[in-house]
Amino acid sequence: MAAVTSVSFSAIAQSSTERKPFAPSSRSNSDSFRFRLGFSCHYMGVRTSNSSSRMVVHCVSTASDVPTVSETKFSFLKSYKKPIPSIYNTVLQELIVQQHLMRYKKTYRYDPVFALGFVTVYDQLMEGYPSDEDREAIFKAYINALNEEPEQYRNDARKLEEWARSQSSASLVEFSTKEGEVEGILKDIAERASNGSFSYSRFFAVGLFRLLELSNATEPTILEKLCAALNVNKRSVDRDLDVYRNLLSKLVQAKELLKEYVEREKKKQEERIGSQKANEAVKSCSGEPQYMI
Repeated sequence: MAAVTSVSFSAIAQSSTERKPFAPSSRSNSDSFRFRLGFSCHYMGVRTSNSSSRMVVHCVSTASDVPTVSETKFSFLKSYKKPIPSIYNTVLQELIVQQHLMRYKKTYRYDPVFALGFVTVYDQLMEGYPSDEDREAIFKAYINALNEEPEQYRNDARKLEEWARSQSSASLVEFSTKEGEVEGILKDIAERASNGSFSYSRFFAVGLFRLLELSNATEPTILEKLCAALNVNKRSVDRDLDVYRNLLSKLVQAKELLKEYVEREKKKQEERIGSQKANEAVKSCSGEPQYMI
């Protein structure tokens, strides 16, 4: 997945809010990596369609015995037992709390555009993770902890990405005049948004941005037209994309601090080993007796 850059965010989502640059605090290294996620979620619902039929995708939370946030977090930790570096774990723990609250609303229904938004957020947050295999294992453990299907998230995100790559700025905003599965998803969103039965979320905003990015629709006016076609408030989308961009910016800064810390500790360890070897060499040359323990 291509990285979402600050340049592309500036081109698509312009905000009048003055942003303060992220600066590490003077506290300890571990404290420097902590920041609030500030990412809330609400329910999403959508029907998918193709030229021959319509299919309603239902992932509705109807269980009377809804798990607590602690149980969801425990399920995640039980599924993925390896230690996760604090810079990633802090964000993941906050994120899973927010998504748990969305997931177990009675009105919740799974949505492909929402899934694209979450996959985009996750892949950006976990970019640079030491192991690709572990990164995917964490993703699966995370989604499974919410009693949903990781493969469905990935497959739907991939499907929407492939569709977006074949679109232009014009065709993207003119989805209502076309037939197809993704077009049906967008039409359903527009219909429900017009009658008040659609619940907006920040993951949805990120999903929209991803569609724009992959179709090379970088002009700010295209986002405005797409929001109008979907009956979605553009101010909310601008605000939430700004939150996402600032989150990524802070994460990049934190990763740089972590990298510097790791390199510094590695250098200190190498110096200690070198000093130890030098002392052993001096003792050997001086004829001092060597004792085996």
